[in-house]
Amino acid sequence: MDENSTFETSKELKQIQDSVQQIKDEIGKIIVGQEQMIENMIIALLCEGHVLVEGMPGIAKTLTANLLANTVKADFKRIQFTPDLMPSDILGTNIFNSKTSEFEFKKGPIFSNLVLIDEINRAPAKTQAALFECMEEKQVTIDGISYELKAPFLILATQNPIDLEGTYQLPEAQLDRFMMKITVDYPSREEEKMIITNHHNREFEKKHPKANAVIEPARLMEHQKIIASVTVKDELFNYIAALVDGTRNNPSLFLGASPRASIALLECSKALAAIRGRNFVTPEDIKEILTPVLNHRVVLTPEKELEGLTPADVIEQIVQSIEVPRG
Repeated sequence: MDENSTFETSKELKQIQDSVQQIKDEIGKIIVGQEQMIENMIIALLCEGHVLVEGMPGIAKTLTANLLANTVKADFKRIQFTPDLMPSDILGTNIFNSKTSEFEFKKGPIFSNLVLIDEINRAPAKTQAALFECMEEKQVTIDGISYELKAPFLILATQNPIDLEGTYQLPEAQLDRFMMKITVDYPSREEEKMIITNHHNREFEKKHPKANAVIEPARLMEHQKIIASVTVKDELFNYIAALVDGTRNNPSLFLGASPRASIALLECSKALAAIRGRNFVTPEDIKEILTPVLNHRVVLTPEKELEGLTPADVIEQIVQSIEVPRG
């Protein structure tokens, strides 16, 4: 790479860093803490990958996803999943037009750039299955006719832990279509104090705060092209393959990760490197993003689950067992 191209790359990476910081600043005006969740959601946005956010009720999962969507000047829809929601409520349906004596397709809320699905595991399997095609192929097929979803297309989904009343287990095939699963914990005591203080100070202001739009879809897609060109050495391809393969022959796991996980890990590592201002991936990038990419794609054996082991524990064991490439 010559000096001019190096300069151009540095400038483009700086633009990505600036955009990410602007998004963080906007969300940070309202959300206290949760820096890791916010950064991981931005990484998914930069990779145009769907993200699942899991945590107990009341810890700002939906608000954060909503604010992230606000920061992009793009079409945005929110769908509240409920037990009685039908696939046609999401995808759309053909409606008979008495004037033309023909059926016309009325698009559902999935036809948007950013779609927030709140409490995705409140809907049963029939409704869950309606998302398979649009999540993977970015299109919807109704009565044999396919309708393309406009780029960028990204689903931000929230869910409560699956052992809560009134929730359904998401199918493995659907979980695998999420680039990342972000697990959110309760805030610290200091963060909680700041949350209630901020709420008190905003008592007479808007009850439903919004973030300002700071990035155009065209700029977002430019960032995605730069991220796609981030350098990855051959030994890191081997490292990613070894990590994912390690989930398939681990005695603690009933189900390992798919090749889709390897691709997601590669893309997220490239985005993380760009956010850090580098045009090359390091093993540390891969390790940092590994758990959010893999934790929803692996299934523990019943014995290990009873022992209290978590997918994150097993993933860490796999990391420790595989040699980190040097040089």
